[in-house]
Amino acid sequence: MLTIKLLITGRASSVLTRPGNRCPIHTHPTVTASTPDPGTKLSPFAAALKILAWFRDRVRACATCTARAFADMPSPRIQRLLPLFLGLLAACSDPSRSPRSTPNALPDTAPTTPRDTTNRTAQTINVLVLGNSLAAGYGLSPEEAFPALLQRKVDSLGWPVRIINAGLSGETSAGGLRRIDWLLRERIDILILELGANDGLRGIDPEVTRRNLQGIIDKVRTRYPDADIILAGMQLPPNLGPDYTAAFRAIYPALARANKAHLIPFLLEGVGGVPELNQPDGIHPTAEGQRIIAENVWR
Repeated sequence: MLTIKLLITGRASSVLTRPGNRCPIHTHPTVTASTPDPGTKLSPFAAALKILAWFRDRVRACATCTARAFADMPSPRIQRLLPLFLGLLAACSDPSRSPRSTPNALPDTAPTTPRDTTNRTAQTINVLVLGNSLAAGYGLSPEEAFPALLQRKVDSLGWPVRIINAGLSGETSAGGLRRIDWLLRERIDILILELGANDGLRGIDPEVTRRNLQGIIDKVRTRYPDADIILAGMQLPPNLGPDYTAAFRAIYPALARANKAHLIPFLLEGVGGVPELNQPDGIHPTAEGQRIIAENVWR
């Protein structure tokens, strides 16, 4: 399972590449020879030296090469330096300076993308959480809901990420499908789709829920083909009957397979059915329950 942490890390590395630039690591023999091999495990210090060597040579590394180096860094302390490395490399990448000439270099043919004119830069990673009362933080302050906790997490790491909380208490999959066009007016890089639980509690046919969720995914992929989709799997209490609960539970892995999406098997893992982690209604998590949900999404 590829989690939001890894998805964001991969996308954060992509801010190194601007349209029209090429990566000299792929074309310059002397630099290629010093690139960490994906099959070779380097110490964090050695991997850091590799990246610093790229800065020394004022190399504009692409996302793939940078992510490859950071994949060999097991130390969380070193991995926290990722934003600093990204900033330094961006600073070293002077767009007015042509890359070093090489016999194998390819011409720059990528079209230039207009800059984002909002107060956020085009490099910001937008994560949309489309959900129900779990995302909205029913019974709690908005700052205690899991999307806000995720925002604090990425802020503490210095990552250029914006979590957009589109959680609405009582929301169904049909309601999410009606809202998604309006939400897609803003660029979306990652969608966390956290809907369906209210459908199940209302006894809606699981096939109807599946079609609605598929419709949301289709709209996102049509508007933003490169967006990553994370499905937050849900389960229902057994009192709704074994056949219905089994059909409902199967919705999420089936959608994940059909759409090559990422799956959180059960969003409420460790929270659902635990009285002390839920409010008196037994359905909505407490602040501590929300913290566990945030970890389920993050890890």
